[in-house]
Amino acid sequence: MTDGHKFIRRRDLLRGATLGSGALILSGCDAMNENATFRSALRAVDSLNQITHRSLMDRATLAPEFAPSDISPVFKTNGSVIATSAEYLAHMQNGFADWRLRVDGMVANPLMLGLDALRAMPARTQITRHDCVEGWSAIAQWQGTPLRLLLQQARVSSRAKYIVFHCADDYGALPYYESIDLVDAYHPQTILAWGMNGETLPVKYGAPIRLRVERQLGYKQAKYVMRIEATDDLTKFHGGKGGYWEDVGDYAWYAGI
Repeated sequence: MTDGHKFIRRRDLLRGATLGSGALILSGCDAMNENATFRSALRAVDSLNQITHRSLMDRATLAPEFAPSDISPVFKTNGSVIATSAEYLAHMQNGFADWRLRVDGMVANPLMLGLDALRAMPARTQITRHDCVEGWSAIAQWQGTPLRLLLQQARVSSRAKYIVFHCADDYGALPYYESIDLVDAYHPQTILAWGMNGETLPVKYGAPIRLRVERQLGYKQAKYVMRIEATDDLTKFHGGKGGYWEDVGDYAWYAGI
């Protein structure tokens, strides 16, 4: 699963906290959170936050990158430290030799790619800061395959709007997943990382691959990715809000920084 980083908790919004670029200040009481109309208003704030953030930043703007000397000696392992599905555990025991990433949905050319195939593609190495609004950040070096290369090879439909990442673990007995829009999906720093700090990505950090979408906060960085699906509608997946934590009500879907 992704690292369990909280971006906009509804109780924070209700108390009038301002979180992230362009977030709006709201006030109210906890009881309002149970009101369907009020929850709909919060979703509207999330959309407005995304629009405001995107209007203030060029879509190709890079997140800050750092020097090797800046790499943190400790990088926390929030969330799951191992995926839970039987399929994943079998792959792990086999060193992921038979693991395959599926890329499908609204694409003209579905893909099934193993680790060797991903590593054979042009790679990007970046040293970036992982920001968690729970109060900590850490810098690491990530190496991986730019997501845009896979999407271009799969020939994503012009009608698609989002990319959904299906993960190998369940969390709270529910399947874990996350999603981003195509702006972030095609961003040059958005990669499927299979390396960390010059070594093969460890299991506790999401092996065999994890998403790094550097212009979003930590909880969007999905671990243990098994399938990537292009879609025009997030409401048909699980709770309909675009991610596990979004579905259970803790996080906003858009976490741009």
